[in-house]
Amino acid sequence: MPDIDALEAVLAGEIAGFDRISEMRKFNTGQSNPTYLIVTADRRFVLRAKPPGQLLKSAHQVDREFRVMRALGGTAVPVPRVHYLSPEDSVIGRMFFVMEHLDGRILWDPALPELSAHERQAIYDAMVEALAALHDVDIDAAGLSDFGRPGNYFERQLKRWSEQYRASVIDPITNMDALIDWLSENLPKDDGQVSLVHGDFRMDNMIFARDSATILGVLDWELSTLGHPYADLSYQCMQLRLPHDSTFKGLGGLDRAALGIPSEEEYVTTYCRLRGIDRIDNWRFYLAFAFFRLGAILQGVLRRAVDGNASNPERAREMGRAIPLIASEAIDVIRNG
Repeated sequence: MPDIDALEAVLAGEIAGFDRISEMRKFNTGQSNPTYLIVTADRRFVLRAKPPGQLLKSAHQVDREFRVMRALGGTAVPVPRVHYLSPEDSVIGRMFFVMEHLDGRILWDPALPELSAHERQAIYDAMVEALAALHDVDIDAAGLSDFGRPGNYFERQLKRWSEQYRASVIDPITNMDALIDWLSENLPKDDGQVSLVHGDFRMDNMIFARDSATILGVLDWELSTLGHPYADLSYQCMQLRLPHDSTFKGLGGLDRAALGIPSEEEYVTTYCRLRGIDRIDNWRFYLAFAFFRLGAILQGVLRRAVDGNASNPERAREMGRAIPLIASEAIDVIRNG
């Protein structure tokens, strides 16, 4: 736990009206960057920090999270207001930022068992609208024209995550190796599309209003960059293909129509309509890539658990055990679409 007195002194000098800290506790969810609730006399804040220990290159960039949320303030994309970004040599010994606390709800199960069919449809409508709005953000107007590199996004991402996967791997997984080979051999030509992408767009990275489908804020922008919009869309659809009884609680095996949840085809069609797109080619590649990228991310999470640096070690090991399932699902996409 950070030195509360030292932290309080810094934040009082950086955030207007910041009062004495009456409570500070770590959220037990999330794997990447340790996140804390800060309570003062009349306000609540959230502090998000880099994890301790040796980190993989380009990982845990909380400064990127801070920058993109600040840039999106006032756009159609709902984000929390950010207040302060520390230097690397901060009072807690590593970089962190502070943002407002949003008083809403996190929906952890995409099947939404606590809601009616009508409410489920509204939640999925809100998510696809937020995703389309994100991909329509004017990058130059938001001051994010240098937020990513030019060139083929999927080519860069495949190289990055292949390297990070191999740097983190503990026990080789045959399907992951086969997946990397297939993706390399079936990489689509660059179609020139560039947008701001979230990188981890999913239901439980959003705060919804307590009494409606309104999204108060999209969270966890650590993996955001300039890239291809279909990466976010396929990533979300990939998650919803995973078995509902798995670690990730996807929608696989459930009757989406009976639940009032749009099918993958309906969801993608709505996205295309909102963005004025006729169709999406190479969907099989985008889905397979999404599975691969998730597997590579989770391999890093598992590696941190083994090395003693995971934010939630027990959860990290549980998620790490799911990597073979993810790789198998990707191979199924390749073979059967």
